Amino acid sequence: MFRIPTITKNLLIINVLMFLALIVFEGRGIDLNSVLGLHFFLADDFHVYQLFTYMFMHGGFTHIFFNMFTLWMFGGVVEQVWGPRKFLFYYISCGVGAGLVQMLAQFGEFYVLAESQVPGFNIGMVGEVARNSQALLNLWTTVGASGAIYGLLLAFGMLFPEQRLFIFPLPVPIKAKWMVCIWIVVELMAGLGTSGSNVAHFAHLGGMLFGYIMIRYWRNNPGGGGYGSSRGQQFFDRMKENWERRSHKKTDRWESNGDRRRESDWDYNARKKAEQDEIDRILDKVRRSGYDSLTDEEKRKLFNGGR
Repeated sequence: MFRIPTITKNLLIINVLMFLALIVFEGRGIDLNSVLGLHFFLADDFHVYQLFTYMFMHGGFTHIFFNMFTLWMFGGVVEQVWGPRKFLFYYISCGVGAGLVQMLAQFGEFYVLAESQVPGFNIGMVGEVARNSQALLNLWTTVGASGAIYGLLLAFGMLFPEQRLFIFPLPVPIKAKWMVCIWIVVELMAGLGTSGSNVAHFAHLGGMLFGYIMIRYWRNNPGGGGYGSSRGQQFFDRMKENWERRSHKKTDRWESNGDRRRESDWDYNARKKAEQDEIDRILDKVRRSGYDSLTDEEKRKLFNGGR
């Protein structure tokens, strides 16, 4: 636990504590899932804060176990790449987005039910029918971190598309990008092919959808894409940009042991290209494994490059 990145570790702890609180309060006749779970927006029990609290509640031990196992398995890797603030923003946004998509799917289900049972039903009668159906609508409650977790799975697949993973029950490893595609197809087919299921398939897809939108935005807007990244990562990003900018300056001289020597343009460009490739490799290693993973020689090269 002490080696897990800060945000991932705290999310694990909060989810476990909330699950224990759920058990304790159930013994006293209070259902925390009903209070903090996400209700349908036309239900009397709906509150805006539930869009945030529902992702920390779970419906049982199996539910929380698999969600937390996936968070532990993939969350730490994504957090190390993005930094804690960007990772937390992404996680919460995917959870909220999943809740919004789930309520949209619930509205579609509500509309179909009303149309099949109320003669002459139309969109203008939604409010009236909803008021007369509160006993049913208040039962439509969504809990679980699955929407945010599926957003993390998408992020891992987009960050490391060629990484091979063993996924039960497949007997051979599969690339992360294909794993994500398979999950999307499975969730979409399950969401369209089941009615009245207690699994929020569209919430899973909603988490992935919002995650995809954010990642694409960050990639297309590098200036804004650094939102929430750690100061260390921002420092190394600036260092890399400065290095690349300076490497394109034209010069035919270099200094060695205080002596000035001349070199051809071809030799200079080849040397600068090799130095830049080495710095890029070191910076990529920092993003993946942290600054402490560097050797003394790599730290020296990085320091000299930044200087």
